[in-house]
Amino acid sequence: MTPDHDSPTAPQSVPANSDEALEIVRAEFGEPRSFDGSPAPLQVREFDLGYLVYATYAKPVDANGRPLPTPPGGSSFVVAKGTGTISTLPNYPPDQAIALYRKKQNATDE
Repeated sequence: MTPDHDSPTAPQSVPANSDEALEIVRAEFGEPRSFDGSPAPLQVREFDLGYLVYATYAKPVDANGRPLPTPPGGSSFVVAKGTGTISTLPNYPPDQAIALYRKKQNATDE
């Protein structure tokens, strides 16, 4: 679920709730897959400026069940509450992703 851009997409319909934000992201980017090809469930976290949509990936293990390093990559998305604009972010933990989105929004407001 890694788009080839990191700028906001054109505004979509404005989401009224987290379910609508999730559907907007699914329609634009499809369903993510884990490293092993299994579906990666999408989570939504609402915050004051929008809805963070991110995948939760299965933890890779070797043949003996020992944990392996997580492969790099992936993206998270924010659907803006006021406009429906989708922004891509690195696949950071939710609090860090939201902080990065706020920082980017503050930089564009200045």
